[in-house]
Amino acid sequence: MFVDVAKIEVKAGDGGNGMVAYRREKYVPMGGPAGGDGGRGGDVVFIVEEGLRTLMDFRYQRHFRAPAGENGRHKSQHGANADDMLVRVPPGTIVRDALTMELIADLTVHGQRAVVVKGGRGGRGNARFASARNKAPDMAERGEPGQKRDVLLELKLLADVGLVGFPSVGKSTLLSVVSAARPKVADYHFTTLTPHLGVVSIDDERSFVLADLPGLIEGAHEGHGLGHEFLRHIERTKVLIHVIDMGAAEGRDPVEDYHAIHRELVVYNELLARRPQVVAANKMDMSEASEHLEAFKESLPEVEIIPISAVTGMGVDILMRRAADLVYAQIAAESVPVQNADEEVVYRARSERLQFVISRDQDTYVVESAELDRLVAMTHFDQYDAVKRFQSIMRRSGVDDALRVRGAKDGDTIRVGDMEFDFVE
Repeated sequence: MFVDVAKIEVKAGDGGNGMVAYRREKYVPMGGPAGGDGGRGGDVVFIVEEGLRTLMDFRYQRHFRAPAGENGRHKSQHGANADDMLVRVPPGTIVRDALTMELIADLTVHGQRAVVVKGGRGGRGNARFASARNKAPDMAERGEPGQKRDVLLELKLLADVGLVGFPSVGKSTLLSVVSAARPKVADYHFTTLTPHLGVVSIDDERSFVLADLPGLIEGAHEGHGLGHEFLRHIERTKVLIHVIDMGAAEGRDPVEDYHAIHRELVVYNELLARRPQVVAANKMDMSEASEHLEAFKESLPEVEIIPISAVTGMGVDILMRRAADLVYAQIAAESVPVQNADEEVVYRARSERLQFVISRDQDTYVVESAELDRLVAMTHFDQYDAVKRFQSIMRRSGVDDALRVRGAKDGDTIRVGDMEFDFVE
């Protein structure tokens, strides 16, 4: 089974909680705070595994959760950081945020890594809050929650050359002739429902990866037939071999077939239509193929055409050598670094002022802020010193003044994150 799209949930590990503790040693009266910090939660890291070929495993496991960091300990000992969770994906996997469709990572090379969600930092123990004004703080932070998101995985095959064309024009037969791949071959439409890869070796020690992709039909860019599945995989290829049935089986017109496929490529992604392309005039062993080939050349004189017969092997070596020439020319062009002298990097100072938005939900004032939500999640509201610190941050950040401007009065309900408070003048 070939699976090339999957949606999963990833959750990084929470940070460990800081600890409230004090030195209790003989002959050391009032030893002071000694609570350690919590450990960092584990990240969820995607890593490319060369041996994988599909996303099928993600059909059976859709939730990935990294471990949490350890809590802080006595004697100012920090909790251990958690190990990262490694999620192995095949080469060619694109990772997107399932909600916004933002590109997170494009994973193509074996061993390549991408941190998809980051673990929360450990909460600070009470030893970190000691000051000249409060030498024995009775408070510690909770661990920061790890990031969580739904991600969409999309697999695009990493092939150098892609075989394009209508169903049953001989793409699978051609692949089986030039490589060790053994795709299913039969005389009916959509024999190839999933992509097949084969390695083509040329006598002069050149080689490239050839992909037999699901047959393309008109309307593919709108999802008709196997359109989206086809076009997704063709995006990464360097060269296209457009296989045309010159035998005109089933009453097809080779010229119209060429234009129909070309239109689908242009509509889906105009860059695809600009890729180096060779037309493989297949089935030249059939009786009327020569006549159709001459008509094809007259209609499309600008197109490079190589007559072949995948069944008899005629012209196949010439076609593969030409494809290798184009592939290696593309590789050489991509290896030349492009520098833009006008490109400048602008560094901007990060604003230290806390960002927030205040809105009304009936009689409740709602303060929306990612920083404050994180602060709420990391605060022990059953600790007096922790509550005082939270109130101080709200006051220094300007939230109290902004609430007064919005009309908040003594006793009104204020919601920050998952917590509700009374507004106190």
